[in-house]
Amino acid sequence: MQTEHRDETRLMQGIEAKVNKAVRDYALIGEGDHVLVGLSGGKDSLALVELLGRRMRVYAPRFRATAVHVSVEHIPYRADLDFLRRHAASAGMELVHRTVCYDPATDHRKSPCFLCSWHRRKALFETARELGCTKIALGHHLDDVVETLLLNMLFQGTTGTMPPRLQMDKFDMTLIRPLCLVPERDLEALAALRGYPQQEARCPYEHDSSRQRVKALLRQLEQWNPAVRRSLWAAMEHVQPEYLPRKEEWNA
Repeated sequence: MQTEHRDETRLMQGIEAKVNKAVRDYALIGEGDHVLVGLSGGKDSLALVELLGRRMRVYAPRFRATAVHVSVEHIPYRADLDFLRRHAASAGMELVHRTVCYDPATDHRKSPCFLCSWHRRKALFETARELGCTKIALGHHLDDVVETLLLNMLFQGTTGTMPPRLQMDKFDMTLIRPLCLVPERDLEALAALRGYPQQEARCPYEHDSSRQRVKALLRQLEQWNPAVRRSLWAAMEHVQPEYLPRKEEWNA
């Protein structure tokens, strides 16, 4: 029992240290902020609510937070709303529930994953404005960030990812990612310790995507370099443009 307690304490201290570093290094939270926390019901968002709830009580700067869960009709992806309310309340947050609708069988503008994400994100922005929030916190972790970097490089031919802080001028809102330095394996360990429940039904598209293939690629790269995720993060912070291809502009 004592060993398990020490392991849990060590895990939480490690995760909180990474969250605190992200908040400090990237200026994610300011005094008096009202943060909307996206709570999907997955392990990452559950951990984000717990960690931000603890930060509200313990650390400066002082801020408040509201958890928001967005349901999408026609997608068999459901969470236990009663549990989400209890979980948010335990972190000192109210839970706001919104429902959006689109039909993937008739809307062919983009992939179902893109449309689902777009509608959820739009609902978060609208709710943030209604509540007078200054920032929206999402549960993307270190693996999400480096996977997105590789996806953009391999499939889009661009170098970019999901930054820790992103000012959305169109919506007059700032997106923050407090878990950006936390590896997914730490959140999986926390979920196991806390007994976070699984969603009642999962997204039918989640295992059929390029992201899953990039996850597998990272696991393979990790066999060669166990610190590959940290190395990729460091590479984004230490760009050397003088050693990259650059088209020259010639005067006529």
